[in-house]
Amino acid sequence: MEIIVENHDFVSTWKDIDSDQFLLKSNNEYQKAEKITTFGSRGIFEIPTYLTVQLDENQHFLLKPIFLQYINHSCDPNVYFDLEKNELIAIKHIEINEELTFFYPSTEWEMTQPFDCHCETSICLKSIKGAKYIASGILTNYKLSSFIENKTKELILTL
Repeated sequence: MEIIVENHDFVSTWKDIDSDQFLLKSNNEYQKAEKITTFGSRGIFEIPTYLTVQLDENQHFLLKPIFLQYINHSCDPNVYFDLEKNELIAIKHIEINEELTFFYPSTEWEMTQPFDCHCETSICLKSIKGAKYIASGILTNYKLSSFIENKTKELILTL
């Protein structure tokens, strides 16, 4: 069972009572490639946490507004964090009240807290540890941050 916790302009924060997890649901309909919102940083850190987003090898930041941290992972995501423009972008059509999800390895080379994925999509990768641990052939199916794209190319060149 899910309950609404907080309402914002473009999303609402919900809590899944059974799992005790928070999630964001869209208050609006969005088309593919449409900007949902802009975001900023609440601070940049050298050491990542499970809440930071990776900019480069030694820079990780906390999302602002803070409620964006509740965008959960999916192996078949509907949003992408464009770290160059600081925009949250729809990568497919999003309906009102649909949960917003993004592919964590699209911004994370190595996850500080790897986890078993239960997104139950047909393309679920089952284990999420970061882009470093995903075959480049699979990563090409995702919109990746520039940092992750470059790290993937470096890895291919060294093989």
